Amino acid sequence: MSMMIDQGKRAKEASAAAALLSSNEKNELLRVMAAQLEEDIPAILAENEKDLKAGEENGISTALMDRLRLSETRIKGMAEGFRQVAALKDPIGQEMESWSRPNDLHIQKVRVPLGVAGIIYEARPNVTADAAALCLKTGNAAFLRGSSSAYYSNAAIVASIHTALAASSMSKEMVQLAEDTSREAASDLFTMNDYLDVLIPRGGAGLIQTVVQQSSVPVLETGVGNCHVFIDESAEEDMAVRIAVNAKTDRPSVCNAAETILVQENWAEKHGKKLIEALHAEGVEIRGDHYIQSLHPDVKRASEQDWEEEFLDLTAAVKIVKNPEEAVAHIKQYGTGHSEAIVTENTEHKHYFYNQLDAAVLYHNASTRFTDGFEFGFGAEIGVSTQKLHARGPMGLEALTSFKYLVDGSGQIKE
Repeated sequence: MSMMIDQGKRAKEASAAAALLSSNEKNELLRVMAAQLEEDIPAILAENEKDLKAGEENGISTALMDRLRLSETRIKGMAEGFRQVAALKDPIGQEMESWSRPNDLHIQKVRVPLGVAGIIYEARPNVTADAAALCLKTGNAAFLRGSSSAYYSNAAIVASIHTALAASSMSKEMVQLAEDTSREAASDLFTMNDYLDVLIPRGGAGLIQTVVQQSSVPVLETGVGNCHVFIDESAEEDMAVRIAVNAKTDRPSVCNAAETILVQENWAEKHGKKLIEALHAEGVEIRGDHYIQSLHPDVKRASEQDWEEEFLDLTAAVKIVKNPEEAVAHIKQYGTGHSEAIVTENTEHKHYFYNQLDAAVLYHNASTRFTDGFEFGFGAEIGVSTQKLHARGPMGLEALTSFKYLVDGSGQIKE
């Protein structure tokens, strides 16, 4: 039996116990985990330094280094995520709907755990804490497979979680971290149908497509984020600049950061230079069309590839469009269905944007950076789904549940 199979089997066995935990037990456990994480900050940061040093030696990208890097503030944010999830209403056992049939059968549809949620992710230690919190709150076991580049960080976080589980007299097998980070082990994960009920990939396009194409375990797909901000002709100048800069620069390495800014030509004539200068002031390299190039000598000419690129860095593609129709057409061609924003004072244009685009989240006069489980009030998130079946957008507790039917009778038989 391989190490992965052995861990998966133990996670499956632990999921039965996790499903029986009461809301009070789960909430207290999450609060204990939050306190333990804060107590273990020095140890977690020391292990994170090992990953950062290895990352520098291996020349990993600036974007991945940002995702990998932990700080006291980020770890306290993880702990706060545990507390927020504890404060949320428990969906397990919730009656979704009920009805009675003419033969007096009474039918209830109630939420239940999925079982074991497998999460495969890249250099994102925060996912370790978020996934554990959401899985345990929904009565699931978590089987976590992080990348080798974040192994020490992930192991330190899971060790803290295991300490909290032991202090709460619960099995540490409820949260498993794959000890084998080889590619062969990842392939094992894709076929562990007997032990995993769902597999959730979080990372770049390459990882997501590999999981979708190779996994026989049902996949809850998270999406790549080629997000856009469209500045309409009627957009208020300061608001538009503020939103575009925030969407691009607040944390450029994450999937809800804007990659392309579309600017209506009349607005650009009046305010385009201010937008370019504001982006440059934040260190953004701009790749623009011919008109955007004319506004500033440091703007590089955009290639076709730039319109579809998820830069995940301080780089933005900027393009002039004539109207909302042209902006929407561009987004339909190059967008990934993640998050799209329009800045406008024109209600008709706002509704056109909302009605024409099919993305998980659409914004009016707000930054795309809000596409996040924490910002949506979910406490934490398991990822952002751009698919349409089962879950879409920031995935919180309900995304990790299924349902079953309870049918009460009084002796009815089928005739």
